[in-house]
Amino acid sequence: MEEQLTRLNKYLSEAGYCSRRAADKLIEQGRVTINGTVPEMGTKVTPEDEIHVDGKLITNTKQDFVYLAFNKPVGIVCTTDTRVEKDNIIDFINYPKRIFPIGRLDKPSEGLILLTDDGDIVNKILRASNNHEKEYIVTVDKPISQTFLERMSKGVPVLDTVTKPCTVEKLGSNAFKIILTQGLNRQIRRMCEYLDYEVQTLKRVRIMNIELDMPVGQYRELTSAEFKELEKLLEHSTNTFKPKRTTKT
Repeated sequence: MEEQLTRLNKYLSEAGYCSRRAADKLIEQGRVTINGTVPEMGTKVTPEDEIHVDGKLITNTKQDFVYLAFNKPVGIVCTTDTRVEKDNIIDFINYPKRIFPIGRLDKPSEGLILLTDDGDIVNKILRASNNHEKEYIVTVDKPISQTFLERMSKGVPVLDTVTKPCTVEKLGSNAFKIILTQGLNRQIRRMCEYLDYEVQTLKRVRIMNIELDMPVGQYRELTSAEFKELEKLLEHSTNTFKPKRTTKT
């Protein structure tokens, strides 16, 4: 029988250790070994191989993955480096398994963020070319004009590029809803700043089919119905696989 081979970075992500991109960095840094030997990038492994990161054995038990929806408060930082940031998301949630956030919300922002121990699904959700929607409610420092709405929706120059066209809807004198399909660093704040507006509050209320419905500072598991719909939306996206999982019914 032919041995099953898996790329090392995929093995680490399926084991819930980190994302594929993070695994590539660990491999480049020589922090990963296979049966005691430092491998080359792209090396494949078998179920019988012993994989260590920084001397720690990594076991891919094929167990069910965890998917959480969390309402991040203002002031919490979306990092897994608990040594650097005191108010980090991992210590705040204090989940009993190793998990990491899918994407980011900057420190002054609040709202929905997903966390998981399934590193292989991260790029599929985040990759801009997959056009997955993220919805935000934003308030700014002065009344919103029609020109502001039109220019925001058509795209504005930020970070040496022009933002993708997006849906923008006025909700009040100083409030609007925006639906993005990309995730540039501090994108909404930079877009508003370019048009001479300053963001006062920013809350993410939806990622794809997952909606914000829990109090600030609390999290919940995705329901079976949510995950089935999420799988459907991700079906034609790139860079992941279909995991086994448990869901909250």
